[in-house]
Amino acid sequence: MSHIDELLKQLCPDGVPVVRLDEIAQLLRGNGMPKTVLTNEGVGAIHYGQIYTRYGVWATETLSFVSPETSVKLAKADPGDIIITNTSENVDEVCKAVAWLGEKTIVTGGHATVIKHTQNPKYLAYWFQSESFLGQKKALASGTKVIDVSAKQLMKVMIPVPPLEVQREIVQILDQFTRLEAELEAELEAELSARSRRYAHFQQVAFLRLDESEVRKVPLREVGTWYGGGTPSKSRPDYWKSGTIPWISPKDMGNQTVHSTEDYITENAVSESATKLVPKESVALVVRSSILNHTLPIAFVPVAASLNQDMKAVVAGPGINPRYLFHALRAHRVDLLRTARRSGGSVGSLESGKLWTFEIPVPGLQEQERLVALLDQYDASVEELRSCLTSEVSARRKQYEYYRDRLLTFKEAAA
Repeated sequence: MSHIDELLKQLCPDGVPVVRLDEIAQLLRGNGMPKTVLTNEGVGAIHYGQIYTRYGVWATETLSFVSPETSVKLAKADPGDIIITNTSENVDEVCKAVAWLGEKTIVTGGHATVIKHTQNPKYLAYWFQSESFLGQKKALASGTKVIDVSAKQLMKVMIPVPPLEVQREIVQILDQFTRLEAELEAELEAELSARSRRYAHFQQVAFLRLDESEVRKVPLREVGTWYGGGTPSKSRPDYWKSGTIPWISPKDMGNQTVHSTEDYITENAVSESATKLVPKESVALVVRSSILNHTLPIAFVPVAASLNQDMKAVVAGPGINPRYLFHALRAHRVDLLRTARRSGGSVGSLESGKLWTFEIPVPGLQEQERLVALLDQYDASVEELRSCLTSEVSARRKQYEYYRDRLLTFKEAAA
């Protein structure tokens, strides 16, 4: 019998009470606080969107602030309170909670609710991740495109409330699982980063030798056929619903190969809009985005696809191996960005004239294929490690979720 089982037997032998959330807490719905009012100093503030992407189960510091004048109008979260989101694009993510464990009172805004309570804050935040809560919020959620679980609906949630001593023991165990998961992920990410740096170094050295040799240099305008992009009308659902053609935008350019995209469009969208169908085995570049202030994303696209207006793609011409063109552009992307980036402007972009005149070395096909074989081998080792990282972290997370749900499931006390 575990220590938690012993405590439960001792402190609540007849079972754990399960009560409505509004019996143990007060809920304060936030309002206002668009991103435009966030600052780098002032009163600590947690924006609901940040809870999805930037915060874990708890936090002791905020990423953003608002002015004291703005904070007066906003919902206050005191140390120990829970801030929970009310809206999301899907029901699985809605109602993500973060326990505020900082020393000062902070604020939050619209699409979030502050839960003021007398329980262990981490216990509540962990419970809001549980399978038990997932089933309840699905029943309480409303909406289709935007999923909403209002503060009024949240009040109806039934939550097990074991004694605080039991809650503390559960939190200690779940904290340990969270820490071990974070350590594993950091370790694997470090190895992936190291292998990626070795690959990039080898790639740069290989092309540096070509740059310094007598191999012919070809301006990018002449390496193949270039394609621009466009956005099919958003007012035409038939352009987007059940689409099968990948529509690549900067947000899809995080990896070296575009295997999938967030958005897909239909054949009619391609034929009736500014976007064009780019043949398979193209190389895509971001030409307009704030990311160009420091990085030029370049990716290989193995399938036929389309582009948005912030992208360009090139299909290798005769005498140029498509994978060679990809590796050559990746190896030269620092110089290409430095040369072609437009100065000034609120959003980073590449100047077409400077892009077209930038030169890369193009040896004979035999030498291209030799380099491709070597670089693809390095690339494959990086992708293999990335896949292992994803699988290992996923397995550890499933293990964590299994034990979390077991720890948060109790014999219920009779009403």
